[in-house]
Amino acid sequence: MIAFLLLIVCAVAIYLACEWFVNAVEWLGQRLKVGKMAVGTILAAFGTALPESVVTLVAVTTGATEEAKNIGVGAAMGGPLALATVAYGVTGTMLLLKRRRERLLVLADTGMPPGGPDSGEALGDEKDMKRLAKDQQWFLPIFLVKVSLGLVAFAFKPALGLLFFAAYAVYFWREIRSSRADEDTEEEELEPLKLQPKKASPDTWAVVAQTLATLGVIFLAAHYFVAQLDVIGPMLGLSATVTALLLSPIATELPEIMNAVIWVRQGKIKLALANISGSMMIQATVPSGIGLLFTKWHFDGALLWSGIITMAAIAYLLATMRAHRLTPARLAVAAGFYIVFALGLVPILS
Repeated sequence: MIAFLLLIVCAVAIYLACEWFVNAVEWLGQRLKVGKMAVGTILAAFGTALPESVVTLVAVTTGATEEAKNIGVGAAMGGPLALATVAYGVTGTMLLLKRRRERLLVLADTGMPPGGPDSGEALGDEKDMKRLAKDQQWFLPIFLVKVSLGLVAFAFKPALGLLFFAAYAVYFWREIRSSRADEDTEEEELEPLKLQPKKASPDTWAVVAQTLATLGVIFLAAHYFVAQLDVIGPMLGLSATVTALLLSPIATELPEIMNAVIWVRQGKIKLALANISGSMMIQATVPSGIGLLFTKWHFDGALLWSGIITMAAIAYLLATMRAHRLTPARLAVAAGFYIVFALGLVPILS
């Protein structure tokens, strides 16, 4: 019972910390003169994915056995899987619920069906779809190389980890440049900083302090959330392997999911999707580079299966984006790939 209560407390703490984090990171983007999209793909993604990268680094560098080091490899594969399936699926579901609620409110107030967007309308115009697709186009080939390296062994494979760091550096530079170039001339009014609610323009120190403090809370709460899952898993009859591959990735990506939920609730859909895609780019490069440098980076059947499902989910999303047909319902379907992963994992582990 204590473990379940702590699980709930950690989840609530992550959500509340994310509320303050997204509020601070938008102001941080304005202070740094970063484009609106880069706030999601770079600042928010880097902040929430950095703790997970540190966990991977600690696992692969301090692990006493090869099995302990492989926990870091599993985390490097589980993160992109959870983001490409569960995170996008939750975002799509939240959009469906939000649009349905808005239509019901309009119908109740006017007695007439609203003329706004419904669940079958695409999430943006052609330009928006291209913006959404470009991150997936970057992610897919990098992730394919990442999975392929897990199937082969050669002497200089560890050195290739540096190429993954270089790939993220190029993505970082390209995203900052394109975000500033494509930024709308119309500046969006931000909500007051929660640390200084009465100030129209908060102090820079307050913005930085709120950002760092919330990241600290997110990191600690996510760490204890995963720890409670390790306790609850055996209680539910789940093996340690199943807990690590199925539940832990969702727990570690919970901050990104919470960020997306909060931004969808605020009507900032582009930021929600940008946060997920930006986090996926970090997860595809930084933990992978760390894993290649410090482990054998050899995949078993379960890790290979997770890679296949991740690529299938991204290929599905990329196809809908290129066809300009990405709707909330189609986005929600991405969560189904995680169910396919879970079902396929049963015969592999048995």
